[in-house]
Amino acid sequence: MSPSEPQHNHDRIYVDGAWVDSTGDQLLPVTNPFTEEVIGAVPEGTPDDVDRAARAAERALAEWASTPLDDRIKACTRIAEGLKARTAEIALAASREMGAPWELAVMVQAGLPIIDFASMADVADQVEWERQAGNALITRQPAGVVGAITPWNYPLHQIAAKVAPALVAGCTIVLKPSELVPGVAYLLAEIIDSAGMPPGVFNLVTGTGPVVGEAIVEHESVDLVSFTGSTRAGRRVAELAAAAPKRTALELGGKSASVLLDDLSAGELRTAVAGSLEGCLINSGQTCSATTRLLVPRHRLAEVEGILEIAARSAAPGDPMDPTTRQGPLVSKVQQERVRAYIQGALQEGAKLVTGGVHQPDGLPRGFFVRPTVLVAEAGTTIEQEEVFGPVLTVVPYDDGDEEALRVANGTPYGLSGAVWAGDHDRAVAFARKMRTGQVSINGGSFNPTAPFGGFGRSGYGRELGRLGIEEFTNPTSLQL
Repeated sequence: MSPSEPQHNHDRIYVDGAWVDSTGDQLLPVTNPFTEEVIGAVPEGTPDDVDRAARAAERALAEWASTPLDDRIKACTRIAEGLKARTAEIALAASREMGAPWELAVMVQAGLPIIDFASMADVADQVEWERQAGNALITRQPAGVVGAITPWNYPLHQIAAKVAPALVAGCTIVLKPSELVPGVAYLLAEIIDSAGMPPGVFNLVTGTGPVVGEAIVEHESVDLVSFTGSTRAGRRVAELAAAAPKRTALELGGKSASVLLDDLSAGELRTAVAGSLEGCLINSGQTCSATTRLLVPRHRLAEVEGILEIAARSAAPGDPMDPTTRQGPLVSKVQQERVRAYIQGALQEGAKLVTGGVHQPDGLPRGFFVRPTVLVAEAGTTIEQEEVFGPVLTVVPYDDGDEEALRVANGTPYGLSGAVWAGDHDRAVAFARKMRTGQVSINGGSFNPTAPFGGFGRSGYGRELGRLGIEEFTNPTSLQL
């Protein structure tokens, strides 16, 4: 695959089926986190832009909602085909704008969105669009105009996880992608434009969260807001939406635990530690569901530290476009400084540094890098409780068997993901059933992009992906017969 350089300068927004000028006169820079150079810009959108987009979506709603389900599914299939044809462009945009290593950019950043759209043909058949309950016919109607606000870490997947099911449900959409990594959203808009969608069904407005994001949440034409981002920002979305009130679906932060139970053999332990580290470091740790806490029986702590010291050092960061690189830079200088501050704070609080640290990696004088870092800290410390969003694994020893391990695993305000490893499969499943979290990997079970995804507690509410992902964008109506 030999992609050509994508266009990172975008001077328009997409509203009512056309590329139009923003009413604002400012541009937001797009920076390559590896070179630290500005490589493009997008419009700094305004509330007036949001108003145009939301009203276009409102006008388009009745026609799109009445479009036969099969035709809405076929539209998603065409979009999936368009995404597949432009895989190289999508991967390169993700690599240049957010630092995703090339293999990850192709397989995940470009690959998952294809699945998100293509899977609608199967997933829509699982939805009970109508059912009889006594003398009532219960039907599902589109929720209406959806405001979708998405982050930068999986910039197209997290757009597709909202747009695809919303389209199938019969909703129309106003999207605000991350201004840090906007290129993939523009590629999607081009594909949707070529797919023959009616004007107004999909609209794209770039800008900042406090301006464009809040205008979307507050707009009277927006019926439901689907937001993915930090817990802090999610609270703000919920606060603004409550004034209407209007529905929200929030996919927020995480501090997920990978739990090693005490019956693992030496070989199983090595596999579990390696899998837990991989689950932490994927996408340079910029993953809300990353397994950033590794819970270990205290009597095996030294054994685990030895494995991690070697494994983490083998995950050295480098040029995202080098096919051998597994760790890229973080998305921005702000993010780099934030993660390094967490590492420094953990050391000051008494954590043990196994490997990594706050210094720039050797041989990489530029780029927003953070070394893959392993710390050992006790339960209840800041680094064990708060989301870091970087390549930092916190090893947490526990003493008193499964009961304490479960208490520690459930002992943060979050509940998005998790993992459990045990020599006995049934024991692992029984433990997983007690974890208060939206998904659990058991003995290395892989991520299923058609299973429901979402969290407990400060990780938010609502579900994306799969059947529940479509149902999130519907409202039930009871027809009393």
